[in-house]
Amino acid sequence: MKQVLRLWFESIGFALGALKANLLRTLLSLLGVTVGIFAIIAVFTLVDSLEINIKQSMSFFGDKVLYVQKWPWIFEKSYPWYKYVNRPVASLNDFRFLEKNLLNAESIALYAAKGDRTLKQGSNSFKGVNLTGITFNYNQINDIRLAEGRYFTNRETENNGNLAIIGDEIAKTLFPNESPIGKKFSIKGRKFSVLGVINHQGSNLVGLPSNDITCLIPYNTFAEMYRIKNGWIEPVIAVKGRSTDNKLQWLEGEIRGMLRSRRGLKSFEEDNFAINRPELIAKAITNIFDAVSIAGAIIGSFSILVGGFGIANIMFVSVKERTNQIGIQKSLGARNSFILNQFLSEAVFLSLIGGIAGLLLVSLLTFIPASVFEIVITPQNIATGLGLSVAIGLISGIAPALSAARMNPVEAIRSK
Repeated sequence: MKQVLRLWFESIGFALGALKANLLRTLLSLLGVTVGIFAIIAVFTLVDSLEINIKQSMSFFGDKVLYVQKWPWIFEKSYPWYKYVNRPVASLNDFRFLEKNLLNAESIALYAAKGDRTLKQGSNSFKGVNLTGITFNYNQINDIRLAEGRYFTNRETENNGNLAIIGDEIAKTLFPNESPIGKKFSIKGRKFSVLGVINHQGSNLVGLPSNDITCLIPYNTFAEMYRIKNGWIEPVIAVKGRSTDNKLQWLEGEIRGMLRSRRGLKSFEEDNFAINRPELIAKAITNIFDAVSIAGAIIGSFSILVGGFGIANIMFVSVKERTNQIGIQKSLGARNSFILNQFLSEAVFLSLIGGIAGLLLVSLLTFIPASVFEIVITPQNIATGLGLSVAIGLISGIAPALSAARMNPVEAIRSK
């Protein structure tokens, strides 16, 4: 074993010496590999970063949550649109029934939203607010973290109280340079008292309403202010499943059975409600990103192919230039495996240096300032880049290395 390691390190030493002796040729030969690795890993990194950022933007959907609504998020191609239109919206009575009877639910909440609202406080106003009426357990479905103040109590959400929790941007606009807790503002002429302020969230990639411009009020208060039963505003029942419920199959079956029974649907009748899953959107996004990744890999592979041919060509030239040296090494007792390992090591080093240079270029992308889209290079992508580099070196160097290892030592010495 020690002998093998000693020969391997000697091979690496010969390879490094050859690379240093022909520095310009080395740089030119690894350029193709650098461009190829950069192209492939850059695409993988951008796609992974985009996917991570979009999933983070959709994190408000919550984990292990099902959404009971009138409309599905994904339409069936053959389903007539008018059947969706005629469906009833999720009602407060539906919510109370499920809240009382569901056994596989960890938490359940009802909410409804109205966008583009205007909040006023004295001479200050904030337009484009996403006004949301919620029941008490809403913060168990969605992660509502407060910078100051507190969340609603159960009694406050049950009563038609004029209390509100506002987003960070709203607080800064309506109450500049002061704490908004306990202060009042108006919506449609109705006065509300600020109970809490949500942590700053920032913008997101998918254009979803940010918590920074969200105002939360009790659901009953919201229902008084806006007509929900006319269908222009669609309430949503959000049900969080238990961690032991794999893929929420028990919970979904329980919700479907209970709602069908409550709404008097017969066995041959279709559901007049939709049970939406956030993972369906995530799956659709993943499929799109997989296609983009494959396309990027194909494009980058052409650059790698050029780089591989460049390394093979350089290695053949290197073998020809060092034929006499190979003959001397063999005459002194060097085995074919030593010669083979020597040239393979040189090819792998060439390719690996090019791959590392490509990865360094990709890492520069992470320094690009971005308020919405953060670029992150993952350990998996780094390992992929290094693995590809080693594979390219081995494939490109095998033919030149074999030709060197099979040389006749006498003829090789005479070649000079």
